[in-house]
Amino acid sequence: MTVPTISERFEQCRARQRCALIPFLTAGDPDLETTVAALKALDAHGADMIELGMPYSDPLADGPVIQAAATRALQRGTRLEAVLEMTTDLHRQLGAPLILFTYYNPIYHRGVSSFLKAVAQAGIKGLVIPDLPLEEAEPVLAQTANLGLELTLLIAPTTSTERMQAIATASQGFIYLVSTTGVTGMRQEMATRVQELLHTLRQITPKPIGVGFGIASPEHARQVRDWGADAAIVGSAFVKRLAEPDQGVAAVTEFCQSLRAALDRP
Repeated sequence: MTVPTISERFEQCRARQRCALIPFLTAGDPDLETTVAALKALDAHGADMIELGMPYSDPLADGPVIQAAATRALQRGTRLEAVLEMTTDLHRQLGAPLILFTYYNPIYHRGVSSFLKAVAQAGIKGLVIPDLPLEEAEPVLAQTANLGLELTLLIAPTTSTERMQAIATASQGFIYLVSTTGVTGMRQEMATRVQELLHTLRQITPKPIGVGFGIASPEHARQVRDWGADAAIVGSAFVKRLAEPDQGVAAVTEFCQSLRAALDRP
């Protein structure tokens, strides 16, 4: 199976007038075998791309659900090499391209070139590095294209219009619009400012825009779709379900189906 790039998948979704669904899982929580089963389930039940979080000891952008999942994964011994070995074996079995969500310290520690080559060889198609600001992203951006990788940059509600322009120009694959100031996590309702931010970004760039941080229900996903997002990115709600004893994969599957149905409803 030939796995598309992130840009190619967005082009496919736009051609079908389909709002993409991008679930997020923490690799290794509760274990890598369950991660594999959940990735296959998401791929089979409506995910267009999948974010895979590399567990990290100081996940500054993540709320309590994903922080706890990362801690459990690290305690079980989940490390980068094991995660990349897993994706190397798995990615050709998936139709959805994988996006690695990782903080910059592991990249710096290994060396940018070495890290990017290892990630590309493992079948990863995209990168999200939440603590990498635009001003320091060039060493990564300069190498991704030759490796078949795309680095997606984040825009926050506090980002100025001028800075939005610069980030949108540099971002690869799509633009990650953070729906609210703060960390990831499930919220009762979507911030209405997202609609205004989407409108502003549409005037700046034709690139696809994914909305994340806080989408916790099918209703939230439909809301960001109706506001004009090209993708709904859903993290903590999936991570919480996968942690349920004995029924995690089934719970993830059911939730993915409900999100897909909501996004596809006229």
